[in-house]
Amino acid sequence: MKRRTFISVSAAVIFSQLCFAGGHLKVSGENIVTPQGETFYIQGTNLGNWLNPEGYMFGFRKTNSPRMINEALCQLAGPDYASEFWRRFKDNYITREDISFIASCGANTIRLPFHYKLFTDEDYMGLTASQDGFERVDSLVEWCRDAGLHLILDMHDAPGGQTGDNIDDSYAYPWLMVSEASQQQFCDIWKSIAARYKDEDVILGYELINEPVATYFGDEQEFLNTQLVKVLKMGLEAIRSVDKEHIVIIGSPQWNSNFTPLENVDFGDDNIVYSCHRYGGPSTADAIRSYIDFRNASGKPMYMGEIGHNTDEWQAEFVRVMKDNNISYTFWPYKKCADSCMLGFELPEGWDEVAAFTEASRGSYSEVREHMPDRDKMRQLLDQLLENCKFKNCKSQQSYIKSMGLSENQE
Repeated sequence: MKRRTFISVSAAVIFSQLCFAGGHLKVSGENIVTPQGETFYIQGTNLGNWLNPEGYMFGFRKTNSPRMINEALCQLAGPDYASEFWRRFKDNYITREDISFIASCGANTIRLPFHYKLFTDEDYMGLTASQDGFERVDSLVEWCRDAGLHLILDMHDAPGGQTGDNIDDSYAYPWLMVSEASQQQFCDIWKSIAARYKDEDVILGYELINEPVATYFGDEQEFLNTQLVKVLKMGLEAIRSVDKEHIVIIGSPQWNSNFTPLENVDFGDDNIVYSCHRYGGPSTADAIRSYIDFRNASGKPMYMGEIGHNTDEWQAEFVRVMKDNNISYTFWPYKKCADSCMLGFELPEGWDEVAAFTEASRGSYSEVREHMPDRDKMRQLLDQLLENCKFKNCKSQQSYIKSMGLSENQE
């Protein structure tokens, strides 16, 4: 891996003071602007997998949600080891070095996907009470401030589930849209987050929920989309009860791609940004014409919260399209196994045994026992994964970084 240079400590302090002097970023028409009135164009990446694990970033396929991954780890190596694994994973997967590296590439923003359970006493990622969500975000805010980066807080996994698929760690249905208890918890968590960070200039904004209402629900989809508008308004009201200054980011249903249900919806707030996502398809303006038209009609900024997992050529072309059409962006993801990211790590030799277990039928206790590999070996492989994903052992994907419109700063 090539040596990397980062902004010096003293230079970083001066840079961060310039970035965060004078107040929060705001919405002005179709742009985000600094307190000095200058246009701020989001360019950055997503810290996917850190606080909301996804199976494919570990080389898994069927075992693809946080809950499913944790169950597999408990079966492979025991619940005590699984808890320790997650604590070490959170400590090592994203560190100050990672944030400095992202800044050194010319990014100005990081989007943090998080699981709502991090702000509860529910069992999640090695803790069964007194979750460490605020501790993790506080550290990230400090690192971002020192690096001169802004931070978007994205509730990727909402109470009850907002999507109905693995990405929200749900039970295959967006129960948030119909559960009053989940809706109340959703609002309570956002209110507590907004109350804590209402004066924090590093925070660019709060993204209410990620990719609500998937495309799998047939005749129910229109009803769920209507319920989504209600939930979004509730979340916005909860935030505004304690924080009237920060931007609130609103995504559309069906993978952040269908803005029809949001047409003519008055959220009663001028400081909002709309979020779209894009994976695949032609890399042309016509391919996102509905996003552009909605932005023009709403008069509010449009932000591509997720894009990526394509060829370098496709990504570079789409970056040009987004810039030409004033749609800012954060690529997905920053780090994972293999390629198609800014920083890749290798899976340990022998990891195929771990992956094979996650693919095996484990619907009964006898099936779990039948497919169980050697536990000591599994712990060794998991330990090695934790080592491999550390910043010092990752490899930068230079052509990918360039395709994002960024450039790795090297000696």
